[in-house]
Amino acid sequence: MAQALTLNVLPRDKAGKGSARAARRDGLVPAVIYGAKKPPVMVTIKLNELIALLNRGGFLSHQYELSVDGKKERVLPRDIQLHPVTDTPLHVDFLRLAKGSKVTVEVPVHFFNEEKCAGLKRGGVLNIVRHEVELNVPATDIPESIDIDLASFDVGDSIKISTVSLPEGCEPTITDRDFTIATIAAPSSMRSEESEESEEAETEESSED
Repeated sequence: MAQALTLNVLPRDKAGKGSARAARRDGLVPAVIYGAKKPPVMVTIKLNELIALLNRGGFLSHQYELSVDGKKERVLPRDIQLHPVTDTPLHVDFLRLAKGSKVTVEVPVHFFNEEKCAGLKRGGVLNIVRHEVELNVPATDIPESIDIDLASFDVGDSIKISTVSLPEGCEPTITDRDFTIATIAAPSSMRSEESEESEEAETEESSED
C-alpha cells in the first residue's frame, strides 16, 4: 500500500482572486483542504515543491500528510488546475481522508515475470489496454499499484479484471462487465503462418468441390 508523502503547506488567511494572485506572485500555489465533515482550510504550497511532486507522476493517486498550524492532515489530491498555456499549477483541492470511508482513484497497472511468460517467450506482444484501473478503495489504505503476474499467460490470452487479485477492500468501479486490462497478441510471423494455413485449407476445399 502507498505510504503518505509529506507536503509542506502554509496557512492562507484570505480567500478570493486577489489573495490567490498575491500568493502566486510569491511563488506559492493556493490550495484548499475539505471533507470529513470539517470546515475547509485554505493553504498555500511552494510552487517548486509541487512541480517536483507532479513530475514524479501519480499525483492524484498518492496520499499526502499536510501540517497546518501544527496539526497534521492526511489528504488525497482530488483536482489540480493548470494554466491553459504554461501548465503551471494554479490551484489544488485536497480531500481529507477519514478512517472507514472509501474514495475513487485511478491505480496504475504494473506487470512482472515477463521473462517467465510463455506467450512473450514465443514472440507474443504484451498489448496493454488499460494502464490504469479506476477502483473504489479504503481512504486510508490506497494501493500504489495493481501488480499482474504474467507467468501463466500464453499467446492469445486476455488478462481480465476477474483474473487479477486486488488488494483487500478494493473493487473496480466498472461492475457490469469483465473488462480486459491487457492481451498477449500473436507475433506477426505467427499470424502470417495462420493466414497461409487458412488459405491452403480453403484452396484444398475448393479443389475437392
